[in-house]
Amino acid sequence: MSRAEEIAASPLRTRIYVDGYNLYYGCLKSTPYKWLDLMVLFERCILPSSAPAASELLPLSIKFFTAKILEKASRALDSVSSQARDHTALRKLYSGRIDIIEGYYSLTESKAKLIDPAAPATWPRHGQETLVWKLEEKQSDVNLALQAYHDAITGEVEQVVIVTNDTDIAPALSLIRSHTQVQIGLVVPARHQQRIPNSELAELAHWVRTHITLAELATAQLPRVIPGRKPTMKPESWYARPDLLEQVLVLAIPVTGNRGKAFKWMEEPNPHLDGKAPIELVETESGAAQVIMYIERYRQHLAEIIRPADMNPADRDLPPDRS
Repeated sequence: MSRAEEIAASPLRTRIYVDGYNLYYGCLKSTPYKWLDLMVLFERCILPSSAPAASELLPLSIKFFTAKILEKASRALDSVSSQARDHTALRKLYSGRIDIIEGYYSLTESKAKLIDPAAPATWPRHGQETLVWKLEEKQSDVNLALQAYHDAITGEVEQVVIVTNDTDIAPALSLIRSHTQVQIGLVVPARHQQRIPNSELAELAHWVRTHITLAELATAQLPRVIPGRKPTMKPESWYARPDLLEQVLVLAIPVTGNRGKAFKWMEEPNPHLDGKAPIELVETESGAAQVIMYIERYRQHLAEIIRPADMNPADRDLPPDRS
């Protein structure tokens, strides 16, 4: 093999640039897979199945572009704390491999034109105005574009993998194509091809992954607890059915001793539940009912073992047998 062929066959030094906003709304919203392990998703699932050439992830493998949620604009009471836990978990588990680069959210009052239901074809300039809240993520797109272009133009990478479907990134990709030999991979953050790849982005890429499967998201989940001086735990609201999870925990805690032990029990395969872990079963009402029934049977079994006849007479309400 010639030197040129050896170079062509060697793995491409690769870095991944993730638009967190696009990833969340394209793949994660309304799923139980928000506790996502980005490294596993791309290193073990996306790149091996999509990139035409072998990829060698750089020590700093992933640049994740996001913004802190504004509490006054959040949809859930724990949105801010849950996002913070997620970022802390990634930083703990992948220190030096994942870089979280934050922009910010802007929340402002703005005027908007109302659509007249009686005449929807009326031009906006003739419509009535109303005040609305305008929430915008700032800097993330710019940061992603600049970081990818910088890494390409300085020769730090041989392949950039862009995870977005936002056309604002197109000018940066065009510059990378025009001024470097860097390969461009495009991963559209969508489930089961729910979103058509942006044609402008797709034309600039050397290869395109049109969607991320639910099976891949399910496989690439962080451990429930990330150890450390202060452990970081998956938010309970991020499970498939937090309501069913809480019902089971209420019954399991008195038996196991505390919430942590209850979770540990729920994560282990149980021979009395067809070898399934209770945490898997509580994703559905029928599965949760199966777990609840098992716990209740177990509690009844304990009650029968520790029945009054087996107790020390001094511990019973009835007087001791003096015969």
